[in-house]
Amino acid sequence: MEHIKRKGLEVFLSGLVLFFLVWGASSYVKGKMGFLGTVISVADAEVLGPKDAVSVSFSNPVIPSEVEKILKIEPATELNIRWSDKNRQMELFPAENWKNSTDYVLSVNGGRNIFGFKFDGQVIFETEALPEVSSMSPAEGEKDVLLGIEDPIIINFDRPLEEYSVKLAFDPMAQFVSEFNEQKTAVKLMPKEELQRGKRYEVSVYLKHRSAPAEEYKKVHGSYFETKPREIENWDNDFAVRLAQAKIYTEPRVFEGKYIDINLKSQVMVLFENGEVLDAYLVSSGKRGMDTPTGTFQVYNKAPKPWSKKYSLFMPYWMALTSSGEYGIHELPEWPGGYKEGANHLGIPVSHGCVRLGVGPAQRTYEWADIGTPIIIHY
Repeated sequence: MEHIKRKGLEVFLSGLVLFFLVWGASSYVKGKMGFLGTVISVADAEVLGPKDAVSVSFSNPVIPSEVEKILKIEPATELNIRWSDKNRQMELFPAENWKNSTDYVLSVNGGRNIFGFKFDGQVIFETEALPEVSSMSPAEGEKDVLLGIEDPIIINFDRPLEEYSVKLAFDPMAQFVSEFNEQKTAVKLMPKEELQRGKRYEVSVYLKHRSAPAEEYKKVHGSYFETKPREIENWDNDFAVRLAQAKIYTEPRVFEGKYIDINLKSQVMVLFENGEVLDAYLVSSGKRGMDTPTGTFQVYNKAPKPWSKKYSLFMPYWMALTSSGEYGIHELPEWPGGYKEGANHLGIPVSHGCVRLGVGPAQRTYEWADIGTPIIIHY
């Protein structure tokens, strides 16, 4: 009786083993990977640095030599392999570096586990992106750029660059001195020689991992700016064109606060605030022999409509530019009856030394300027 029971148990166990072998094989054939089949995987959303290992898991122990023979990776990369967890875990290291911003496809087709079952599998993992340029000064398309030690080119990155090398390309070509901030998140650049004036400069930013070869530099940003043209030598006879030229070509000499720039050669006044042009107006300065003085002055006093005993004229919107009050900026002189003289002379030096402005510009300048506002008069 015992013999019959034992024999029945053996038959049952043999049938059970056969069932699972057949079911496992059948599941594999159907692509469902049963418990005797093998599934491979990597950690979800794993993003690798240039030298990080990618860890591949197998649901069943495998035969390493079989796997390594058929292992394929795209893009092709030379790998170092280490096995662990009784051949359930495979770590892959790049012989040099993973390429940044790349999706890698790892395939094992025709592998064999320790039960003798073949399996196919594929996993995908990605490498971290290169740092990005978060901002740049001068801004893209900015015009009239004048670089200085207080206003260098500044390129800001979205994360530190300790592990990366930066290459910058300028067109036209120029040589720069560069310096990183302490956090390695920004680089400042100053040209070794003044950039060409009135020129468009294209800027390209390239990055690579420090250990990567030079050919792996990748462009991560492109921008451009235009340098400020030199002050014009030949002013246009058309006064409207001349004012437009003044706004473009007049270079600021004071960069903080308000100041008034008067060019006796062009007969144009330009108003600046914090180094930016606000507006430009035609003036009439002193004629030959009664020249308007040149140099640096300031607004000493203001009066809306003072009377000149010397000339028996009103000088509307008067602003003295010398402490003596001998010279000033004012609107076209006015007779007591209201007649104004000199509108047709704006743009031509005909005054007795003061700087005349037309109706409208004189009032705007008077209301804008403060006592103490610098005035620079030059040729």
